[in-house]
Amino acid sequence: MYRSHSCGELNLNHVNQEVTLSGWVQGVRDKGFMIYVDLRDRYGLTQLYFDEEKSSADLMQKAKSLGREFVIQVNGQVVERASKNPNISTGDIELLVKSLEILNEAKLPPFTIEDETDGGDDLRMKYRYLDIRRNPVKNNLIFRHQVTQGVRNYLSNEGFIEVETPYLIKSTPEGARDFVVPSRMNEGQFYALPQSPQTFKQLLMVGGMDKYFQIVKCFRDEDLRADRQPEFTQIDCEMAFVEQEDILNTFEGLTRHLIKEVHGVDTGDFPRMTFDDAMRLYGNDKPDIRFGMQFGELNPVAQHKDFKVFNSAELVVGIAVPGGNAHTRKEIDKLIDWVKRPQVGALGMVYCRCNDDGSFKSSVDKFYDQDDLAQWAQVTGAKPGDLICVLSGETTKVRAQLSALRMELAERLGLRKTNEFAPLWVVDFPLLEWDEDSERYHAMHHPFTSPKPGQIDLLDSDPGAVKANAYDLVLNGNEIGGGSIRIHDKETQAIMLKHLGFSDEEARAQFGFLMDAFEFGAPPHGGIAFGLDRLVSILGGQETIRDFIAFPKNNSGRDVMIDAPAPIDDEQLSELHLKVTLES
Repeated sequence: MYRSHSCGELNLNHVNQEVTLSGWVQGVRDKGFMIYVDLRDRYGLTQLYFDEEKSSADLMQKAKSLGREFVIQVNGQVVERASKNPNISTGDIELLVKSLEILNEAKLPPFTIEDETDGGDDLRMKYRYLDIRRNPVKNNLIFRHQVTQGVRNYLSNEGFIEVETPYLIKSTPEGARDFVVPSRMNEGQFYALPQSPQTFKQLLMVGGMDKYFQIVKCFRDEDLRADRQPEFTQIDCEMAFVEQEDILNTFEGLTRHLIKEVHGVDTGDFPRMTFDDAMRLYGNDKPDIRFGMQFGELNPVAQHKDFKVFNSAELVVGIAVPGGNAHTRKEIDKLIDWVKRPQVGALGMVYCRCNDDGSFKSSVDKFYDQDDLAQWAQVTGAKPGDLICVLSGETTKVRAQLSALRMELAERLGLRKTNEFAPLWVVDFPLLEWDEDSERYHAMHHPFTSPKPGQIDLLDSDPGAVKANAYDLVLNGNEIGGGSIRIHDKETQAIMLKHLGFSDEEARAQFGFLMDAFEFGAPPHGGIAFGLDRLVSILGGQETIRDFIAFPKNNSGRDVMIDAPAPIDDEQLSELHLKVTLES
């Protein structure tokens, strides 16, 4: 038996008991006649001590040889500590060691394995197995497990069945780029790794599994960001014989359950917001509603004077920054420089101070009088002491620019509190979006999303006006889930694929299996998929998903620990019928 107890388990109730512990050496403090060792495992830390008056010379010598991260086993007697440590769960006791076995020696770690470490991101990624020993990473992985178990328990209690779907599937032209896998036994042919189990879960609905879920790995070969990985985990769900309201209620319940279980916070009914309102009021389709600063469209009250910048703009829009009048001119100039950065792309910013006495002072006083500026304040909801920030230009671009400024100001003002949770549903998305590069419409979600009832005829006359029976769940300015009511009949699916540019032959080749299944009695169905990595990070008070993944990739999509991706040898290439292709 390597251990009778864990290193986080012992307390005053164990005093005088003989126990066996195993773990890693966190640190050694040699006082000459007495040696103290901090022993660590997943559960906590226990202080060991060796006393030359009570320990043999061999045991003292062995203790002196210990180094950081040595793996050891000790046996000894639990005693009450004279100097207690209130910062750890075992701080009332220590272990007088009677025997010590070194199970494995360790090289000196390349960084300090403590909560506050001297290791940079790249170094810790290279030695991730050491990084996992640190409490912040370890606790994040335990937290992920707890959230995952909470999801499984909730959905199982709601009658959902967990079903696994294939990882080796067929590549489709819609969505992000696929990771492809060459087939050794079928020369010149390839599998694709799934971006989502979408078609399979729809087939499960045809098969009568009316409540399905799966916590599943998905893969997208796309550019990476802090909240994106080439492989990610989804909570994938589908339900049959449901309408949109049924799905929203079910997964609102799941989200409310998780927030309550994790943080003890009760959330009321989630607000609903249309896509159009989200874009008009916040400039993006995943608004953070923990704070105000809603957009105010100023065209009617800003385009009646001789200020050409506003008069030539498609949209003039502003936000009121609470307490922003306290900003100095230098601070405002820095904000202007911030919106001019290439990442934001604004040409400039107009501002207006709302003074405590009710008067206004703007950067365009030459063109606008006090009555004009009072109307700006009314439209943006500005109060005395606030600062109005105004951008102008082409509608889509200026909304995105002001949205970025709004989020930056909220960060600077401390309005994005990690212990506050503001979920909402965004509904009524456009079914299609126009792509300038290919000069055709693409599905905003995917080709299997149904249009709103009664709108399918608009696909011929005004495709951009068709609304999707789709919904996103947003939490604290992040999309954590999205889904839709699906098309469940062959005719409608064929119409949809036609408008997405598929010929009859292409539609048959890509999705014939699904359309055939629809002819055998497909029920009305819909579903949703949560990004587990992102959900866990937000519930954990962070927005970087890598901190909650055991072995993440870096921003170049590389695993620097195992050095992947990597070349393969000529023999493997030849077996996969790839050698000639790569050489040519």
